[in-house]
Amino acid sequence: MNAMTLSPQGIDWLKRVEGQRLQPYDDQTGKPIDHWVAGATVGYGHLITREEWAALGRGVTLAEAEQLLRRDLAPFEQTVIRSVKPSLAQHQFDALVILCFNIGGGNFGRSSVLKLVNDPHVATPYANLEAAWMAWTRSQGKVMKGLVNRRGAEWRMYNSGSYDHW
Repeated sequence: MNAMTLSPQGIDWLKRVEGQRLQPYDDQTGKPIDHWVAGATVGYGHLITREEWAALGRGVTLAEAEQLLRRDLAPFEQTVIRSVKPSLAQHQFDALVILCFNIGGGNFGRSSVLKLVNDPHVATPYANLEAAWMAWTRSQGKVMKGLVNRRGAEWRMYNSGSYDHW
């Protein structure tokens, strides 16, 4: 697959879904924080490492949030480029990168989604690619309505090129 990057439409979609928070917060609770915790987040869903806390714990500017998002996306773009065998339309690439960004590169690499994108006839526990995609709706073992909505919107992006969200 050629070197692709997330399109401007894909970035805008992701920014709307992730939301923008210029002050650090706990990703699990959504509450503002003034000290590092596992799950410390800022910008457009950037997880702050303990090492980054000194620089990012004070918050970020809009420009810094944009830079963090681009930096955070790069490894997920590369994961999709390296892992997907067939050629993709831009909207399909965007949806796969956004899914990979949310579930993590390791999970994406082991997923039935990737297996079915690469070979629609491969045996998986799912009836089809849509069912495999929609299986990624749990957080800490519970089905989350927000993830159900997100996966549905990602699927529509992949399947029909719609950049609408719920």
